[in-house]
Amino acid sequence: MSNNILIVIPARLAATRLPGKPLADICGKPMIIHVWEKAREAKLGPVLIACGDPEILETIHSYGAEGVLTDPNLPSGTDRVKAALDLYDPEKKYDYIIGLQGDLPTLDPNLLHLLLEPMKNPEVDIATLATLIVDPDQLLNTNIVKIALAFEKGNADIGRALYFSRACIPFGKGPVYHHIGIYAYHRNALERYVSLPVHPLEGQEKLEQLRALGNGMRVDVKLADTSTLVGVDSPADLEKARRIIGNILP
Repeated sequence: MSNNILIVIPARLAATRLPGKPLADICGKPMIIHVWEKAREAKLGPVLIACGDPEILETIHSYGAEGVLTDPNLPSGTDRVKAALDLYDPEKKYDYIIGLQGDLPTLDPNLLHLLLEPMKNPEVDIATLATLIVDPDQLLNTNIVKIALAFEKGNADIGRALYFSRACIPFGKGPVYHHIGIYAYHRNALERYVSLPVHPLEGQEKLEQLRALGNGMRVDVKLADTSTLVGVDSPADLEKARRIIGNILP
């Protein structure tokens, strides 16, 4: 696969559960800067922040990060990734785009390398990550998105996504996988995705990745250990991230 990789981190202040979270302080730095630094450590290509607000753009520039201002009213993070890509790379130099959530300050940079492994298959449109659920309480937690996967013979850690759901799927005994919302796209797949209308299943489950599956796009999933990854959606998550980054034992 090509080495022309661009990492885009969408960020906006209007988060419902934790307003202003991209600029939340974690051990002396805004959260979005921690994510940017982790992405740069992966050494895959330029890292661009898609800023939904001028305050974010001003802050990241003070740390030397690259960013562009995008419409705060865009409907999804994926739309913000595409808008930033169009502004930053009108010549279409980058073939692969990583969409990285701006609320993952404890990211292990190696996860971005693992994310790209399914893209070695030219039939794959989008790649993402998952991890095995070991906590029974997560099975019925609707905030934990699950994936039904089909594994090819001889490959136990990359599977094809059959469906995403907030319900516990598949039913019955066997492994259940938690979807980790980091994506890698072929550029043409990203362009196609944002041009598609909202799929009925996407609206029903409130999961935008079902737009891709519902329109016949191929999404493959790499299994990974994400035990140190904290998605910051609440004040409690923010405190957990501060403890991890500050190396403070609970």
